[in-house]
Amino acid sequence: MAGRRWGGSTATAAGVAAGVGAAQLGFAYGLGIIDWAPVDTVRVEAAWFASLAWATWIAAVSTVLGAVCAQRLDERGSDEPPPGGVLRRATLAVAAAVGASLTVLLVAVPARVATAPHTSSPPAVAAGYAAGGVLLGLLAALWALSVRAAATNVIITVGWLWLLAVVSVVDGALAGRGLNTAQLGIWQISADRPGYWLRDYVYWPGVLLATGSALLIGALAARRAARLAPRGLGAAISGAAGPLLVAVAYLLAVPRLASVTPAQVSAHLVAPYAVLVGAAGSVLVAALAQRAVRRAAAGQQGSVFRQRADEPPLPPADDPTPVGGETTAAAPLPAVPAPRSAEPTDPAPLATTPIDPASDGAVPIGRRAPAAESPDAASGEGPGQPSGDPDKPTGPGAGPKTRPGHRTR
Repeated sequence: MAGRRWGGSTATAAGVAAGVGAAQLGFAYGLGIIDWAPVDTVRVEAAWFASLAWATWIAAVSTVLGAVCAQRLDERGSDEPPPGGVLRRATLAVAAAVGASLTVLLVAVPARVATAPHTSSPPAVAAGYAAGGVLLGLLAALWALSVRAAATNVIITVGWLWLLAVVSVVDGALAGRGLNTAQLGIWQISADRPGYWLRDYVYWPGVLLATGSALLIGALAARRAARLAPRGLGAAISGAAGPLLVAVAYLLAVPRLASVTPAQVSAHLVAPYAVLVGAAGSVLVAALAQRAVRRAAAGQQGSVFRQRADEPPLPPADDPTPVGGETTAAAPLPAVPAPRSAEPTDPAPLATTPIDPASDGAVPIGRRAPAAESPDAASGEGPGQPSGDPDKPTGPGAGPKTRPGHRTR
């Protein structure tokens, strides 16, 4: 199962790279962005170097896009990365380079009609530049497969440069110049105005456009991955990925500045600075993201181990005191009366103190002490007992009876 998955990913990388390369070259040939045989003989040399730069860059980005697309499709629907690690990434990069080799053929065949100055075999030279672009894309693909922010930067840069090329071609057609070769990464808004040139070889609107776009793309591509600490370093330098391919393409295609036009000199000189500015944008975003992460972690840790002074501690579960500070005692439970026993109560305790037998009312030790005599008992008449006179009535109604209306004497 794993071998089948590897085989599918490898085929996807090769196929996507070949398709992307062919599509980009067809688009460039159709709009006149790559023109091996320009009608205007004055632009022959400028069109030749511009076409070489485009061919090199297209071969490089086709390799990167093929490898990245295969990796994203392989990781789709899975939370864990596929097994293989470095070996798998290297396999995808090599497969994408093999697929992008189709661009070498698609560049060499149309270049047979090229009229290149100081070049004996234009098709071989053009094919060599395309092959150099494939090798450049192989190295960039290894970087993009390891760092997701670098892959995102390359993808956004490719879209931006093609949009800029289309706008440049449309602007030339509307201005009456026809379908002219567009410069890679540069749009000359109005090249005829002297105020836009610095010392006749630096086109400052193009400089601002190239560096500003590199800064913005570098910051946007690194924003998501910069918060992850393990990927912080890769995200910090990811802003240089897209502009670096453009700079190397210009370096390979324009080795001698004395033989190119001022517009190409400006694009060639700006490309290295765009790499630095793009890297600066990603470094800035990574630094700010890591700082925000550290502050959030410190605040979360402080909230756990430190309690605010104006907040009282939480009471225990069995404490009746609420958080507000007011004490509310629990209501006492009603007293339950003890059940009465049917057994008689214990008799009075025995007297243990010895009493002199000579005294009156002496009671031997160990017998019950007599109860104190009440006045009735002293007179021989106790409650409920008959008195000494047998004729004297006793009981509750034993008192003298009175007639109604007579007062007792």
